Amino acid sequence: MQAEYATDIVFKKQEDLQQIYDELTATAIHTVKLENIATFLGHKLDGRYVGEVGNSYNVRIQGSRIKHTMGSASIKMYDKFSKILRIETTTNDISFFKHYREVVHLDGTTSYEMARLKKNIYSLSFLADNLKASNKRYLEFISAFNNKEVGRKRMGNLSETKTENNRTYKGFNLFSNFDLDILMSILRGEYNISGFRNKHLQKQLGFKGNKISRLIKRLRIHGLIKKATDSYKYYITKLGKETIIMAQKIKELVIVPAFSY
Repeated sequence: MQAEYATDIVFKKQEDLQQIYDELTATAIHTVKLENIATFLGHKLDGRYVGEVGNSYNVRIQGSRIKHTMGSASIKMYDKFSKILRIETTTNDISFFKHYREVVHLDGTTSYEMARLKKNIYSLSFLADNLKASNKRYLEFISAFNNKEVGRKRMGNLSETKTENNRTYKGFNLFSNFDLDILMSILRGEYNISGFRNKHLQKQLGFKGNKISRLIKRLRIHGLIKKATDSYKYYITKLGKETIIMAQKIKELVIVPAFSY
């Protein structure tokens, strides 16, 4: 009924982890949205979902912990013994996760498709794969919380106007609401799993197709997205994730508090 899978990153010195841990938790609590939680756990979030989804932060005797919950599953990050960064996915119902298997239908026919895990020994290896993948997606997300010096250089490159084939593509201003809306639009959880197309951004941003095409080109020129092979589908790059997390952090930790007085 219940299972958990932990991934530990061990630091040689306690101070090395402590130098980054507070910033990791503070940034995560502000940047992890509901769509991200669903993505970490291998799901898509839509209007039909009625379960609990959210973040929580606790300070205990052993240290602090951040927890992201979706229904019966959750993913946590905490510092164990002040020397181990632990990412842990837990579920109280293993059928929350799915894998590709044979499904027997009511009419007696069978087909192979993505279906919920069954509560049996056979499912253990597939359950482990799902939990491990959740930890990996979360680690990939927080790995975008880079050191400040690298962030300064990337921010400079991001804001510069670039030229290709005699056409200019302006940079992105992280203090511009317009640019922030654009960047946040491509961070949706389902895009991280399935990618996005021109029509998706048209619907989301309300722009016409030719304007979205130029916007996509602008995002590609600055290295924020990449095109899938032999298709018109795009995925956000690691640099793109880092940039958007930076933009969201600036908004939540700097701009909003500055205007709250």
